[in-house]
Amino acid sequence: MTTEQDGAGSGRYTVKSVARALRLVGIAADGPAEGQTLSELAAALGISKSSTLALARTLEAAGFLRETRPGPRYTLGTALIRLGDIVGRQLPLGDLCRPLLDELSETTKMTARIAVAEAGYPVFIARVDGPGSVRFYTPLGQREVPYASAAGKAILCTMPEPEIRRVCAEAGIGMAPRTAHTITDVGTLLGNLAGARRLGFAVDDEEDAEGVFCAGAAFFGHDGSCAGAVSVTGIKGDLPAWRVDELGRAVRGYADKVSALLGGAPYSAPGAGA
Repeated sequence: MTTEQDGAGSGRYTVKSVARALRLVGIAADGPAEGQTLSELAAALGISKSSTLALARTLEAAGFLRETRPGPRYTLGTALIRLGDIVGRQLPLGDLCRPLLDELSETTKMTARIAVAEAGYPVFIARVDGPGSVRFYTPLGQREVPYASAAGKAILCTMPEPEIRRVCAEAGIGMAPRTAHTITDVGTLLGNLAGARRLGFAVDDEEDAEGVFCAGAAFFGHDGSCAGAVSVTGIKGDLPAWRVDELGRAVRGYADKVSALLGGAPYSAPGAGA
């Protein structure tokens, strides 16, 4: 097994075969569901087929790769399921994203929160209060109304219309408006969500609480599905349109950073790049 010294001269060593094995797992992860051939893996690694085969067989024996037929072709192994579950427990999303929430709160001067998506509802798991004396009562760990919160609407934006209608009916849209600004019918909500999709962020303009403004943006997991949303909350006051857009774009940027932490892609508005 060969090693090479860190270019910084720190005395640390990188084991080449381990580095190649990790690259091989990453290549398999980025490949098609049916797996990749030995030739394809060798070409991606830039080494011989015999060396690639030795690595692949070692990873297969450990459960990190799986051989499929016809082929043989190689795809990710089931051992990674267990490791992924362990990582999820060892790196809770709230703790993982705390530095980003700190930055977002400092940047916007508002309270920053992160929510996971639970059957179409936002469930907030972490919060960083904004500077100043104003504090918002924002309990963690419970479902919030999806159609009356920026994070909730950001999550709804990622869902097909039948699912949006189902969630809103279940949540009782129109039954008990929270303020005079709360959206009370699905048709109006769908129009609101269409605008939010184009912008990449959703707005709660005093819809959940009088005098309170929120902007939220969805983030995505490695499988491309919506994993939750990031939002900021502050006093509405006389926010000009340019400030609303500025806050929304800031939240969108931090939501994309959360996506990156989860191995997901940044948001792309419908029709972008077409």
